[in-house]
Amino acid sequence: MMRALDPEVSDAVFTAIEGLLPPRPTHPLGCHRPRVPDRVCFRGLLLRIVTGAAWETIEFMLDGQVSDTTLRSRRDEWVGAGVFDRLAAEARRSYDKIIGLDTTHIVIDGSHHPAPCGGPGTGIGPGQRGRLGWKWCTGVDAQGIPLAWTIDGANRNDYRMLQPTLDAITTDPNDLRIDTLHLDRGFGYPSLKDRLAGYDITTVNVIARRQPGQGRVPLVGFGRRWIVERTHSWLRSYGQLRRNTDRKPEHRHAALCLATTLLITAKLIDHRNQHHRPIR
Repeated sequence: MMRALDPEVSDAVFTAIEGLLPPRPTHPLGCHRPRVPDRVCFRGLLLRIVTGAAWETIEFMLDGQVSDTTLRSRRDEWVGAGVFDRLAAEARRSYDKIIGLDTTHIVIDGSHHPAPCGGPGTGIGPGQRGRLGWKWCTGVDAQGIPLAWTIDGANRNDYRMLQPTLDAITTDPNDLRIDTLHLDRGFGYPSLKDRLAGYDITTVNVIARRQPGQGRVPLVGFGRRWIVERTHSWLRSYGQLRRNTDRKPEHRHAALCLATTLLITAKLIDHRNQHHRPIR
């Protein structure tokens, strides 16, 4: 997604990251090589999330300003300090404050993608012909803003990921309340009512599961399905998410956090530009 490379968007995201970075580590002997600036490392992470290129390729794209090893180390340093989680949470809070999250309709669905390098949290999904993949199950508001997600292997059933995703949504510091929850037929198990019993949800719309010999089934709630599919399309625009080569779940989660932050930041900038047009 080239919009993420727009300086107007990337500079705003880096400004937010700067306030979340941990203190610079010190060498035990008081000496070390000059530290690569955080902005250069962020540029490398930005190019990787957009293109999905290998770390060595990112080093080449940055004209050797930073090595691929340093990029991975800086990413791990930021992951360990919780920078990406706090960054995504801050982006959602900003969106809620400026535009407002619309939880009258929340849609949850999963989306699986290749993970050729394997590692924990990957698996062979149905119809993937032995190829490893990973999956995210995302809950979005009525405008398609990602509220929370869970990640797992492509072989994980969406229904198993429903409760963790709902827990992540409902434990949000903004105390989000779900009015209507929309799910596709993959969640339409008889035990669904019991699984949702502990959540403050007014209405649940589930596309009915087709039974053998039943013929066509009315697509109840289908009118809201496009919202989460559009969000998945936005996320698939990022090369690192579309074909992920990270081998650790925390790195995939960090990539989702960064992609979500870039999406929300771009929407906030568009909102500002539409409502504050300069006078000619």
